[in-house]
Amino acid sequence: MELAKVRWGMIGCGDVTEVKSGPAFQKAANSELVAVMRRTGKLAEDYAKRHLVRKWYDGADALINDPEVDAIYIATPPSSHKEYTIKAAKAGKPVYVEKPMALDFAECNEMIAACKAAGVPLYVAYYRRAQPKFIKIKELLESKEIGEVRFVSTTHYQKAVEDLRNSQSPPWRIQPELSGGGLFFDLGCHTLDILDFILGPIKDVQGFASNQAGYYRAEDIVTGTYQFESGVHGVGSWCFSAYEDVDINEIIGSTGKIIFSTFGQSPVLLTTERGTEKWDFPALQHVHQPLVERIVADLTMGFSQVPSTGVTGARTTWVMDQLVKSFRS
Repeated sequence: MELAKVRWGMIGCGDVTEVKSGPAFQKAANSELVAVMRRTGKLAEDYAKRHLVRKWYDGADALINDPEVDAIYIATPPSSHKEYTIKAAKAGKPVYVEKPMALDFAECNEMIAACKAAGVPLYVAYYRRAQPKFIKIKELLESKEIGEVRFVSTTHYQKAVEDLRNSQSPPWRIQPELSGGGLFFDLGCHTLDILDFILGPIKDVQGFASNQAGYYRAEDIVTGTYQFESGVHGVGSWCFSAYEDVDINEIIGSTGKIIFSTFGQSPVLLTTERGTEKWDFPALQHVHQPLVERIVADLTMGFSQVPSTGVTGARTTWVMDQLVKSFRS
């Protein structure tokens, strides 16, 4: 599929689309956001006016079937990702879907199958795969800067912010029927996906998940171990009711180590017998833009350099499913 220009239709106009993603579709070369949809029409109209988008809808079907829309960006909670992806695929339109890809691995596979049957590409918004910081880490590993990789550890914990304690109207991110789980699904997925990107697929997983604080129904702590196809081992802990905020990943090799954060702006640190080197990466205004640019290039020039697809996104969902399996059951 090769287009002269990609005209995007966006389903969902929530906070993530205001700065992180929405403007990226306007700023990427050969790309334009031409239509947006939100169930509350006034909010869709407001978004369209503020972002200089020509069309707005209050129904997804109308946007998907608009002949002036070439590709669909799905920015709704995961509970509707499968439905909208399948509808877009049947309309013959490429799909870029938010993370996590779906409620569970089974839904991911249905989405992949629908897009394959329709002959349209499926991309997933694990945008860190296209950002310079994580590409640099991958390059350091591939050039054997720390020798042979032995294991990776992730420690992510943070305070329980006030809006998560309000059981009267909890945000969708901690409603399992909408998100798939708790904040682990919303945040932990980014780290697990980056580990897949830099270290390859995970083949075996064991984990525990619990709700310790009791602020909401979903799990608020997850710990696990895993083994990558390469033989690398991994261990991770995610806690969302701790006393402070910590976000650190450490990759240990035979001749050195790399330390980096998934979400923070701390530098990437490489420690070897030469000492410690560091790389700083400025915060990106529109974090989706590097990945959107690759997707647009794929759709307009026909060469596939998109690192985040339905297949890779499904792998991350499978790992999360395994880690929380005991809690779900």
